[in-house]
Order: sequence, then structure tokens, then C-alpha cells
Amino acid sequence: MQLKQVRGWVSRWPGVTEDVKWDYDAVFSVAGKMFCVLPVSGGDISFKVDDDAFLAVTDRPGIAPAPYLARAKWIQVAPGAMPTAELKAAVRRSYELVRARLPKGVQRTLAD
Repeated sequence: MQLKQVRGWVSRWPGVTEDVKWDYDAVFSVAGKMFCVLPVSGGDISFKVDDDAFLAVTDRPGIAPAPYLARAKWIQVAPGAMPTAELKAAVRRSYELVRARLPKGVQRTLAD
């Protein structure tokens, strides 16, 4: 997965910020809460999924529980393990899951 492609998807979503953490990971956040992580050089992308979908998704080839974040229902997806349209929708769902856990006042400021 290429950082430029993911940046293009998320840059138009309300409240999204990007920064580099752990020296080489681009981290996309909404109101300071991470929803997607991708190495700056490209590679496996990690993001949050619905709790009830976690086990089914991680049974697919190329998709595994994300290191350090699996307990929060994050997955790590290898390049090519998910069709682009499905991956884009999954990253959007991650954004929505994280956004839904924000305080109501903050959510209102992020209205689409």
C-alpha cells in the first residue's frame, strides 16, 4: 500500500491529521485518536475493524491481528490482500469507529 494513495483517501475526511510516529510510521488520526497506520515507505497498513468482524477478517490470507493493537481490534493488511475498493471502505469504517467514540461535542464539530 502506498502512503500517497491512503493520504488521498483520508485527506478530505473531517478532522483528519497526519503525523509520523515511531520514526517511520505515518499515523492518521481524528481528533488526536489513531485510526490508520502505514509505514512511510509503504507496506502493511493497519487499522481498526468492527469487534464482530475481527476474527473473520483475520482468517483471510495476508490479514493478521496488528501487533500491539490487536486487543483493540486492529488488523494489519499486507499489500494486495484486499481489493482497493474494499480496503478504502475498511479504512473509512475505521475512521467512523474511532470518530464514534469521541465526545459528542467533538463529533458535532466533525460533521460531514
